[in-house]
Parts: sequence; structure tokens; C-alpha cells
Amino acid sequence: MTYIVGLTGGIGSGKSTIANLFMALGVPVIDADVVARDIVKKGTLLLAKIVDHFGEQILSENGELNRAKLRERIFHHAEDKIWLNQLLHPAIRAEMLRQLDRQTSPYVLWVVPLLIENHLTSLCQRILVVDVTPETQIQRAMQRDSNQLELIQNIMASQVDRQTRLQFADDVIHNDADLTVNLPVLKQKVLELHQQYLQLAHAQSV
Repeated sequence: MTYIVGLTGGIGSGKSTIANLFMALGVPVIDADVVARDIVKKGTLLLAKIVDHFGEQILSENGELNRAKLRERIFHHAEDKIWLNQLLHPAIRAEMLRQLDRQTSPYVLWVVPLLIENHLTSLCQRILVVDVTPETQIQRAMQRDSNQLELIQNIMASQVDRQTRLQFADDVIHNDADLTVNLPVLKQKVLELHQQYLQLAHAQSV
């Protein structure tokens, strides 16, 4: 079986940036957020169930899921968040496991924001945490998509705290610095980890 490296970190930590650097080295990446979008694409059964529950107003003009509206709705209605999680989480998990099972490369990067919270760490051989301060999380998340402070703080509260996350880490990438300055440092760190994971994967396979 392919060696699985779980990549996680809080909102605004820069998980996608790190994942893209691994992808540039030819490493296959399975991203929970991408899977979550794919399973509710236009025409899917799950999207139809969401529309039945929330109404047509949850769709954009082109008939796709309006994520901003959905996020706003479940932010203010806890019962709707529970319903949505019960609908989507099993489907997301099943699709991710299916994709993991198909991998033939030495190792795969599995990007899951809630890797620890959803008790998925046991499925990984290695856990890589992208670490930043809470202040950096808020700053980046507010810049991205014009997210509201209250919403960001709510998301952060739903995730494990920084100290807990680091306790699960086998490897850590510190990513507080500005990306335009820090990119060469990140590339070098990812390259070192890439070589390490290839060696670990090889050791597992022999």
C-alpha cells in the first residue's frame, strides 16, 4: 500500500501552498476540500438533497452550490450544520479512501484540514503540520475571500488548538513569514521532506 503522509493545519496556515510545492515534485495530492466540492457538483445526488433541505436559494445563478450562502446558513443554524455534516462527511470519507486505495506512487500527500478532529490520523503513516500563529490565521483568512472575523473565529474554535495539533506532528513546516519572501525557504523544506518520505516509503515496501 502507498505510504500516506497526512497534511493538516488550521485555517489560513497555507496548506494549499505547501501541497502545491509537493505536487510540483510529482507527488500525488488528495485534498479533502477538492473532494468535498466534487461530490456536490451540479447534477449530483448530494446536491439535490442539499437543495431539498435548504431550498433553491442555496444555488448560484448557474445552478451550482453557493458555498458562501451555505457557510452563512450553517454558521447561524447549528442544527443545519449537524444535518449537513451527517450528509457529507461519510461521502467525503468514502471518496477519499477510494482515491487513496488507487494510488501506486511511493507516497501520497493527503490534505485534510480536520485530520485530527475527524480522527483520521490512524490512516496515515506520517503527519505533517503547517504551523502558524493565530494572528497569522486571522490576517490571512480575512484577506482571502473577504471572510468576516466572526466567521473565522468560529472556524478556528471548531478546530483543535495549535498546541494540540503540534502534538500529533511528525514533521512541522513553520509558515508565518510572507510568502513572497519565504517561498525559497519553503521549497527547500518541502524538497528535504520529499526525500525523507521517499526513503520512508521505500523502507515500508521492502
